[in-house]
Amino acid sequence: MGSSAVALDDISSVDIMSELLRRFKCSSKPEKRLILVGPPGSGKGTQSPIIKEDYCLCHLATGDMLRAAVAAETPLGIKAKEAMNKGELVSDDLVVGIIDEAIKKPSCQKGFILDGFPRTVVQAKKLDEMLEKQGTKIDKVLNFAIEDSILEERITGRWIHPSSGRSYHTKFAPPKVAGVDDVTGEPLIQRKDDTAEVLKSRLEAFHKQTQPVIDYYANKGVISQLHAEKPPKEVTIEVHKVLSS
Repeated sequence: MGSSAVALDDISSVDIMSELLRRFKCSSKPEKRLILVGPPGSGKGTQSPIIKEDYCLCHLATGDMLRAAVAAETPLGIKAKEAMNKGELVSDDLVVGIIDEAIKKPSCQKGFILDGFPRTVVQAKKLDEMLEKQGTKIDKVLNFAIEDSILEERITGRWIHPSSGRSYHTKFAPPKVAGVDDVTGEPLIQRKDDTAEVLKSRLEAFHKQTQPVIDYYANKGVISQLHAEKPPKEVTIEVHKVLSS
């Protein structure tokens, strides 16, 4: 037990029971190691919590993991902090090392969902080498494929009421009166990242960077194309079909 361990006496019996039930439910689940690939707005953020819950996987967001390693001052975290302080990018080996540490945790026993990594073929190869040493491999890469024009409509139509966080969409969930919040009547704003120009450059960078990674996994026969333009519930059904095959 590490210094951050909690005494069982301090945990409510309801929490202990629900954790036991979760472990019991998860014990029969097959192991799955997944990568989610898709442009901003393709629905990865909607589907990953559902996949995590249904298949008892841990969700590894590399940015969050790096910040956590830095905060916890793990040996890798200290190295990462040194790089960041110098304004350098954290090396691929460091990120793969942090993933390596994370997947040994009990919560990752049944496998994991990797999101936002690997972004390059070099990273994909390093990840594969690390998994091979553990006797495992990536089972499926879910490609949230969607036309840029559909993404543009999805993203550039988003408007936010800043003080409450309420969000609207000009086409899919419009406010009662154009441009103002339903509750307060205050003006709505658009996030800087949600404009057509920003989206266009983000998508260009995404395609250029990610296509080689998609090709790399396609050659290994582990890519599954999802129709990410469909409504979320239909995408969830597709994901289940892909993961049960």
